[in-house]
Amino acid sequence: MREKLVLIGAGSAMFTRGLVADVLRQGWECELGLVDTDAEALAVAEGLCRKMIEAKKAPVRLLADAERRQVLRDATVVITTIGVGGRRGWEQDVFIPRKYGIFQPVGDSVMPGGTSRALRMIPPMVAIAEDVLDLAPRALFFNYGNPMTAVCRAVRKETGASIVGLCHGVFHVAQQIADWLGVGAQDLRHTAVGLNHLTWFVELRAKGEDLMPRMLARAEQVLGKEFRAERLATGTSEAGTAAPEDSVLDRAQPFCLYLLRIFGAYPAVGDRHVSEFFPQLFPEGKHFGKTLGVDRFSLEAVIASGDRIYADMKKKAFSERPLGEDFFAQMGGEHEQVIEIVESIRRDLGRVYSANLPNQGQVPNLPREAVLESPAVASGSGMKAIAQRPLPPGIAGTLATRLAWVETVVEAALEGSRRKFVQALVLDGAVTSIDVAERLADDLLVAQAEHLPLFAGEGR
Repeated sequence: MREKLVLIGAGSAMFTRGLVADVLRQGWECELGLVDTDAEALAVAEGLCRKMIEAKKAPVRLLADAERRQVLRDATVVITTIGVGGRRGWEQDVFIPRKYGIFQPVGDSVMPGGTSRALRMIPPMVAIAEDVLDLAPRALFFNYGNPMTAVCRAVRKETGASIVGLCHGVFHVAQQIADWLGVGAQDLRHTAVGLNHLTWFVELRAKGEDLMPRMLARAEQVLGKEFRAERLATGTSEAGTAAPEDSVLDRAQPFCLYLLRIFGAYPAVGDRHVSEFFPQLFPEGKHFGKTLGVDRFSLEAVIASGDRIYADMKKKAFSERPLGEDFFAQMGGEHEQVIEIVESIRRDLGRVYSANLPNQGQVPNLPREAVLESPAVASGSGMKAIAQRPLPPGIAGTLATRLAWVETVVEAALEGSRRKFVQALVLDGAVTSIDVAERLADDLLVAQAEHLPLFAGEGR
């Protein structure tokens, strides 16, 4: 069939570049619709895509519009990558909590930053889903926007749209594990179950061998040599000095290795994200001698890198110089499996991918309808989660408390409820008191008021 892909949030230039390069590599004859409410970002995305298409003389018809309804009709694939408030809003989600001693290395999934972001993201995503149901009801509908779990749960709960959340984290961590254990990535068989950015590898196999004992032995070797568990929060090594940034532990994610030791399963997607699900273990953000979000996974560095990438994309989009051949090279990133997934569905190939889907019994000891990240088959009937054994109680416990947070923040966003926003901050576990939760909620509501019409007049 002739595809019509619509990318909503096309101003995410690196995602758009990677996605279009993948489409061109497949040689699809298709329509590509770009949507972004930021006029300049849309112009940058359109300019880049047009140059890419013309350079390859590809049979792709390009559409671009700030109004999604002008582009959505009869779409066969819809992909959302929106980030309401952009990088400036993201900064406030992280910088404001620092005034209360709360340090976040990411701030887009959980903790106060992820909670604040959910309030901005959920109402627009629900509106997009309603338009998809109206204008393209048969479209494959994929979301990459964070907080993934809360966004997908809200869309499913409020509209019934069959949205599928995708993230490249499990895919990349599986490659890292294969490299760490010295097995071929193509030979590794794994089962990873959980929530986006806290997805537990509960099974690891290669050529019939159970690799989990090797994984645990390697973790013991590394942790036993370099660190004591009781030093986790203070961040000192056995010798009492901070861990060197280029040590094997930095590459191997020390906190995730401690969790492997305790729970017998390895969590994706590394310390940068996973640490945010356990804020009580990192008072004042202390992580192996450094501070989360400051000199350990610096948020300022991530933001600056995003600004530089956008500036470079803008320069290339409006330059008369042709794009270099390296611009079309296959690249890693969030986009990298979605075209494969579409192909697997259209050709009924039955390939298995990690996907965020509602729990229809695939994880029997977690709540039904909760959005879980787990293996799913991409076949002619769409994406279907694969049934799993019950999770060990300890691992299930790390997820169940977060699922209660998800339900609370979804209600807060849909109702414009400050009270439930405060509840979500308390459930999250990063605040040290109810008073801090209330003051932090008010500060965030004021800072993000432009993007929170349902909360009009809330906050101090």
